[in-house]
Amino acid sequence: MKKSICIIGLGYIGLPTAVMFSNHGHVVHGVDVNESVVEHIRNKKLHIEENGLQERLDKAIDSNAFTVSTTPVKADVFIIAVPSPIKADKTANLEYIRSAAKAITPFVEEGNLVILESTVPPRTVQDVIIPELLQSGLEIGTDIFVSHSPERVIPGRAFEELVSNDRIIGGVNPASARMTSELYRSFVKGQMHETDDITAELVKVMENTYRDVNIALANELAKIAQTIDVNIWEAIRLANYHPRVELHQPGPGVGGHCIAVDPWFLVELNPELAQIIHLARRTNDGMPEYTAQLTADILKAQGVEQPKVAALGLAFKGNIDDMRESPSVDVVKQMELKNLNVVAYDPHIKTNNINEQTQDAEKAFDGASAIVILTSHDEFKALEPEKVAVSMAHKIIIDTKNCIDRNKWEKAGFQVYVLGDSKNSKPLV
Repeated sequence: MKKSICIIGLGYIGLPTAVMFSNHGHVVHGVDVNESVVEHIRNKKLHIEENGLQERLDKAIDSNAFTVSTTPVKADVFIIAVPSPIKADKTANLEYIRSAAKAITPFVEEGNLVILESTVPPRTVQDVIIPELLQSGLEIGTDIFVSHSPERVIPGRAFEELVSNDRIIGGVNPASARMTSELYRSFVKGQMHETDDITAELVKVMENTYRDVNIALANELAKIAQTIDVNIWEAIRLANYHPRVELHQPGPGVGGHCIAVDPWFLVELNPELAQIIHLARRTNDGMPEYTAQLTADILKAQGVEQPKVAALGLAFKGNIDDMRESPSVDVVKQMELKNLNVVAYDPHIKTNNINEQTQDAEKAFDGASAIVILTSHDEFKALEPEKVAVSMAHKIIIDTKNCIDRNKWEKAGFQVYVLGDSKNSKPLV
């Protein structure tokens, strides 16, 4: 059945979700407090990078199924998809959630459904959303229906996963869960798993905590491998042939709006019990400093003085433009603290908070003593070492993602270092 939907938050999750509903028979009004974002979308211009988004946005607006503004409107369904970041003290900042709930309350009417998609600490629906909605004078679960259905997509594959992934549907009562499942069946081919709201909140945080702990284990193993002449990437590949082992991969840190954030929700919830979770977070948060120190040690061992470093990649993962919680930013800061002259380059990032940043790859390589790959963009995998080497002061490359063709770079005369692998080629002559 065709519904009118008001979606609050038009970022990496809200905008793809909005155009999907618009493209599947619903009338959607998108809301964002950022006037620039609203103006971009209204003119069919993207403020985020996502495969397949442009054509879907064009279709949604051209068919008059999608409108945008900075304020909510009356609708059958309200979906909240705003950020839920952590504060400096590693506790959850739920003010965006609270503000969104407060903003829609004057527009909520009997029979409406309110869905929280943002990833949040358990009990956020009960303790933040519902108190605001009660200001409407309507009864929760009878007059208006409320649920939590956390997003489960990865940037770069949002539309594929919006359709194929199973969804967890946590209703404050069975009727809320049922209404939410029926709505998402507009385009979701995955299964709907209905539960209560608090369980759904915990499930999403658990999923990302599992991944964070697994990555922390891989990072610890990488550090150990670095000391015993073992290639950790090869060791992990072989270990994963075991039918009950699935080790993740190491790297310069953990980024993104979920894995680097969600475990802190559980630490905040019960710090005395969340010992492993807390240690994993500290381990992964420590990888940027480890990466910067590794770079400094390599340059010192090669006798390079006052080195310039070309840091490649500011997005938190390959082939996207998302810098949220990106460890690359921290790696650059840590390198600068170690008196390295760093120039950062990322072909996907146009605006960032890095002081020494360029959109010109040649400028990054010019006079550089070392290249440090921090993000596995396809553009970096395709670099031609012979061309890169022309303007460099020294031929050193440090690959923290194990993404380049090592033999190709070594044949071009580069000293190649890989995070978690002490088996490097002969020292530079």
